[in-house]
Amino acid sequence: MESTGSGLSYRDAGVDRDAGGRAKRRIVEHVRSTASASVVSEPGSFGGLFRVPTGYSSPVLVSSADGVGTKIKVAMRAGRHDTVGEDLVNHCVNDILVEGAKPLFFLDYIGIGDIEEEVVEALVAGVARGCRANGCALIGGETAQMPDIYSPGEYDLAGFIVGILDEPKRLGAQLVRPGDRLIGLASSGFHTNGYSLLRRLFFDQMGLDVGDPYPGLDATVGDVLLTVHRSYLPALGPIVESGQVHALAHITGGGIPENLARVIPDGLTARVDRGTWRPPAEFVAVMEHGRVDAEEMFQTFNMGVGMIAVVAPEHAAHVLEALNAAGERAWFAGEVVEGARRVELT
Repeated sequence: MESTGSGLSYRDAGVDRDAGGRAKRRIVEHVRSTASASVVSEPGSFGGLFRVPTGYSSPVLVSSADGVGTKIKVAMRAGRHDTVGEDLVNHCVNDILVEGAKPLFFLDYIGIGDIEEEVVEALVAGVARGCRANGCALIGGETAQMPDIYSPGEYDLAGFIVGILDEPKRLGAQLVRPGDRLIGLASSGFHTNGYSLLRRLFFDQMGLDVGDPYPGLDATVGDVLLTVHRSYLPALGPIVESGQVHALAHITGGGIPENLARVIPDGLTARVDRGTWRPPAEFVAVMEHGRVDAEEMFQTFNMGVGMIAVVAPEHAAHVLEALNAAGERAWFAGEVVEGARRVELT
């Protein structure tokens, strides 16, 4: 085929291949920094290759996919792109931890309008930092330039995780019994849920920006809203492996009522005593300034509780002690009793 004259190019359509290539070269070392002995492929391969670990009698792979939601709007507004990638990894790690799984590898996806090399590198650096902290290899991903989908300066971020467990050690509702204790583990703020409401309140109704003081706190709005969604694997992993936990509930969208209900079987009620902890100041500010009632708050936000462990009564005191010794802020938050399948906030 021969071209006649100067016609359209991919750059004319809004896709800069050169910038994309430079961005990929900038992230290679971040990806390599997460590699373990099980990683077979090199960055840039068509597929990520990972050796399945040995030492499992009945190995089961556990997968999950998630995004960061509209928290990325705050990151874009603040021009701080190095935290949402860590949010993404930790959220996915927590989601498979509730099954009793250990993370193996991670894949990321970035959809973006115009390629900004520094932004892409910051996003991947955050993902890599989260992977290193959780012992999880970043073995692949995709950065897609889509100028017709995303406006200049906009992007989206998604992640995909695969972990492993021995099937007989799987956690869940099948293990939960009457008398089990509920142990709450503190969150690090809003994590990655409720940001459409938060943005509407602080930016639209109150007229604040990311550099303004957060009401009632010695921190900026941006600092509070971009606090990283924490991982519970370092503290909970060894306890889960020891077999002392019946179930875990990662408190994300839907709050305590929806997420704890996912691990409560028929015939049992989970009673959560709201008097056992005080919601942190950042949540109180939302209630007061947004005039949001308590029921709406508990269905939208984690309210200071990022994970709930369901533990047999004979192990409860030891598990609580171990969690606090590991640096967690943990407390007895309720119990499981006989009754209709539901979660009661008392």
